[in-house]
Amino acid sequence: MEKNKITQEQKEKLFNILKKRFEKNMGRHPELSWKEIQEKLEGYPEKLWSLNEMEETGGEPDVIGQDEKTGEFIFCDCSAESPKGRRSVCYDSEALRSRKENKPWNSAVGMAGEMGVALLNEEQYRNLQCLGKFDTKTSSWIATPDNIRQLGGAIFGDWRYGQVFIYHNGAESYYAARGFRGLLKV
Repeated sequence: MEKNKITQEQKEKLFNILKKRFEKNMGRHPELSWKEIQEKLEGYPEKLWSLNEMEETGGEPDVIGQDEKTGEFIFCDCSAESPKGRRSVCYDSEALRSRKENKPWNSAVGMAGEMGVALLNEEQYRNLQCLGKFDTKTSSWIATPDNIRQLGGAIFGDWRYGQVFIYHNGAESYYAARGFRGLLKV
């Protein structure tokens, strides 16, 4: 099989999962039509591969909106907790290289790049939290501004005590309960 391509069987399975999730969670996308989204996805096999990667790593991707400027549909990981297949990772490749002992198996930025998705930024993370309560027991790395990253830090978010919290940590840190959420525009 070609890299970044999925089989017809995988495609049919993925469409079935995405359609059911879309219909079950209409509050995330009340103005959108699944038929229109599926038609658009048909033209982007590499995006289907990325969505499949999101699904396979536990992200439960769903449409959370449409970009007003470009018309692209916005998919985001909507699993209740940070995706299981993407936890115990440090922030980026620089942080991964800096670990001399007990290195994590990957980095959030590196893994997102391999999957063809982007980490949510702080605004996107806060907007996602308006659609439900996510990361009530876990946390997710967030795209970190350069000025923070240059000082060795990275940011992450979670939902506690009825609100979104954004925290900081050393970029090389990793925890069993921290992963990342991906965003994909189609």
